[in-house]
Amino acid sequence: MTIPADRKYSETHQWARADGDGAVTIGITHHAQELLGDLVFVESPVLGRNLKMGEQCGVVESVKSASDIYAPISGEVSAVNGDLDTAPERINQDAYEAWIFKLKPANRSELASLLDAEGYQKLVDAQAQ
Repeated sequence: MTIPADRKYSETHQWARADGDGAVTIGITHHAQELLGDLVFVESPVLGRNLKMGEQCGVVESVKSASDIYAPISGEVSAVNGDLDTAPERINQDAYEAWIFKLKPANRSELASLLDAEGYQKLVDAQAQ
């Protein structure tokens, strides 16, 4: 799986894509969904909630386990992907299109502290050893 270069990545396997409207779209990486297996439930953060960078804000559950979702940057939750309520498997089908929530960033410069695609690939490779 190619890691898209148009977004940033956290060490906790979330991706963040700056959108043209000022929002930042958040999801989990292909690597994360691969480790989890078939997803059966996604708990998104509450609309309007203010999150701090690194704060636990949701959960993804699979037939094997559950994993926390962390905010890769600080901001206010401006949208959640309601489609995942009834079809969490969309993340397994395409983790880079099946976003979980959007943030109105509190500090866009936090994006610069995240990994680029090459840095994230190195992280995944190191964890595989």
